Amino acid sequence: KLTPADQHRVATPIDAFVLARLRAKGLEPSPRADRRTLIRRLYFDLIGLPPTPAQINAFVGSKEPKAYEKLVDELLASPHYGERWARHWLDVVHYGDTHGYDKDKPRPNAWPYRDYVIRSFNDDKPFSRFVREQIAGDVLWPNTVDGIVATGFLAAGPWDFIGHAEVPESKIDGKVARHVDRDDMVRTVFETFTSTTVGCAQCHHHKFDPVTMEDYYSLHAVFAALDRADREYDVNQKVAAQRVKLLTSKSETESELDTTNKAIQKLGGAKLAEINKRIAALNKAQAVGNSAKPEFGYHSRIEKSPDVHKWVQVDLGKPVALDEVMIVGCHDTFNNIGAGFGFPVRFKIELSDDPQFKKGVKVIADRTADDFANPKVAPLRFAVNGMKGRFIRVTATKLVNRLPNDYIFALAELSAFTSNGENVAAGRIVTSLDSIQAPVRWRRSNLVDGYYFGVDSKDHSQAFDKLTRERKALLAKVTPPPLLARQVELGQSLAETEAAIKALPIKGKVYAGCVHHGKGNFRGRGGLGPREIRYLQRGQVTKPGRVMSPGVPNIIPAINPRFALPDNHSEGERRAALADWQVRKDHPLTWRSIVNRVWLYHFGRGIADSPGDFGRMGRLPTHPQLLDWLAVEFRDGGQSLKQLHRLIVLSATYQQVSNGHTRNEQRDADNQFLWRMNRRQLDAEAIRDTVLFVAGKLNRKMGGPAFRDFVLEKPQHSPHYKYGKYDPDDASTHRRSVYRFIVRSQPQPFMDTLDCADPSQLVAKRNRTLTALQALALLNNRFILRMCEHAAARLKLKHKTLEAQVNAAFNASIGRLPDEYERKALIAFAQKHGLANACRVILNMNEFVFVD
Repeated sequence: KLTPADQHRVATPIDAFVLARLRAKGLEPSPRADRRTLIRRLYFDLIGLPPTPAQINAFVGSKEPKAYEKLVDELLASPHYGERWARHWLDVVHYGDTHGYDKDKPRPNAWPYRDYVIRSFNDDKPFSRFVREQIAGDVLWPNTVDGIVATGFLAAGPWDFIGHAEVPESKIDGKVARHVDRDDMVRTVFETFTSTTVGCAQCHHHKFDPVTMEDYYSLHAVFAALDRADREYDVNQKVAAQRVKLLTSKSETESELDTTNKAIQKLGGAKLAEINKRIAALNKAQAVGNSAKPEFGYHSRIEKSPDVHKWVQVDLGKPVALDEVMIVGCHDTFNNIGAGFGFPVRFKIELSDDPQFKKGVKVIADRTADDFANPKVAPLRFAVNGMKGRFIRVTATKLVNRLPNDYIFALAELSAFTSNGENVAAGRIVTSLDSIQAPVRWRRSNLVDGYYFGVDSKDHSQAFDKLTRERKALLAKVTPPPLLARQVELGQSLAETEAAIKALPIKGKVYAGCVHHGKGNFRGRGGLGPREIRYLQRGQVTKPGRVMSPGVPNIIPAINPRFALPDNHSEGERRAALADWQVRKDHPLTWRSIVNRVWLYHFGRGIADSPGDFGRMGRLPTHPQLLDWLAVEFRDGGQSLKQLHRLIVLSATYQQVSNGHTRNEQRDADNQFLWRMNRRQLDAEAIRDTVLFVAGKLNRKMGGPAFRDFVLEKPQHSPHYKYGKYDPDDASTHRRSVYRFIVRSQPQPFMDTLDCADPSQLVAKRNRTLTALQALALLNNRFILRMCEHAAARLKLKHKTLEAQVNAAFNASIGRLPDEYERKALIAFAQKHGLANACRVILNMNEFVFVD
């Protein structure tokens, strides 16, 4: 119960809880801070940037009774709010832009997850949705941008390139690497969302908390199919919806076309089956032991990269309705390559009346999504189903390797057959992007000369033409015309749909936790189902025990900790079950964990000051009833983080001065019970961003790939990140620090000195130090030197006198004008050493580094 005098101190319900504890401890609350202090406190807390002198003056001089409340709402609505609070979240989930470990390779597609976090905070996404998206968004909200990108959370931490990409999963080191990878996913989920250290249970039951080894390995089973890899997604939600619609249409058309083809096959009976069998035999015919003729085929120019696109096309002379297109690979003994020489790894075949293939393009075949197995010299036939066009183009989108750094595209033959079996491509004009013309071996005309290695082309052509005519006559006799017409219509519709899919914008990529196919030693679980997870004796992969089913620790009473899933459940259902369990209304940890984290970043310490560990080894809450009330209020009040911020910063507790009080300090020297506001040091990102702000160089561009404040060198073993070669005048690096490319193995020296988070660790709370190195960094770092020179140049353009320049530099950096002593000292220093050096002195003041 509070006295009538204390009732007036209650601005929000938070104050009632805090005042009750203060009175119980015999402590006196502190008065409200002045407006200049409050505006700087709010700006740095909510958006991580300082207010301008004009904004400070307007707020301090405002007669508006609700000026403080309006300022809070204005800052929460700022897009910079998401940037500030995303940085806190990225600490917790140990986000980085490199893999870590020995070969700390760049991770160029990590940034979409960072942008997702910023976007989610700015949109004030309900927290339960935010949690569920990051664990299983691809399952719960498939084909949405956030649903896919959010799973970057599961891949945010370090990843052992050698253990995954260079060592097969069948080896002990490979098994260990994948075990450690799942362990990181498990720990990230539980330490982030429930502040629970489940990782302690991988070798023995948790010594302090009710987490058993069975619980731990049941959590491994949840992530048993996942790996970390680049995953494609549509960056635009409308495009994503259009792609789903087109793919659905394609699937339906293919299904109906298959049914139609089977019906036609059935009508043709045994005779049609025999004709098809003979045609297939012809197509597979190879002249093993036959000597090759010298006319090998078409050969492109040589490239140094496999990703250069090459094309070759045939002009049929006029638009022709085609039934089938055939291509054949070359046979050349160069470098012992043999059959399939030059056949593209990925390719597409298209038909058009436009020789430039810019309009009216119809897709005959598209094999650009995955690597295509080399067919050697076996002819490949692609049904055209009556589509009409004059030009046939084959485009190689990924070239085959011939020698080291040597990639080519070659084809022996291209034939185009009409429904009566005529090869209308024979002898026609061939053009290409480029060509090696080395007659008679290589030339464009060889592509349509009727010869390719492996068969007697003339005899083959005659036999094929004869069988094609027989098949056409048979089908015309036994098949109703509407059915044949429908087959052609479906073929045309399928081609149009494939062309529309091809025309969609290129997909983006995000590095995420996903099920993938992979290749080589990094073979994923695509099509294989989840890995079998076993209980490991003492956590050793060489001592597997019983098979584990997916589940969670027994944290919620009366809830079966093992998931009830059907026998044929998909991998995603496991993660969806975990996501739903995390946000249950009766979950005792999730809601307390998040409100405690938000409190920590506002006050410098959590209500329970072990934000990553709510177990028995964690710190007891100083205000347990307040923690419970905030958790329930947040959970049941819309789960709005912005509303939670508002509730906290509008409290009288938050608005107190940070001054000392002799009597209070004797009873609570650490200010555990919040009789004053904690005096907090700016974090590394806020310092760097404020320096850019003062220098007039801050680029407020949001989102996109990270900027690199280093030079990347790539020796044979692993990359080197050279911060000493970075140019501080590089304008591309003048963005907010949340967009910095974060390297795990080689921290940025300036940011590391200022206690930036270690991206290899789950950082629930950053270390706070005061060292001489920090003062030296703020005095001598090349970035600081250049920004101070820029600030001085800017001030000289705006202000004529040295006194005005010093006043403006101080005001922009500290948020107030210097007093008489400070002004005289700085002017004298600037006269002797220059204005830029005076700016360095200002940036070394405690009043710059500390919020208040």
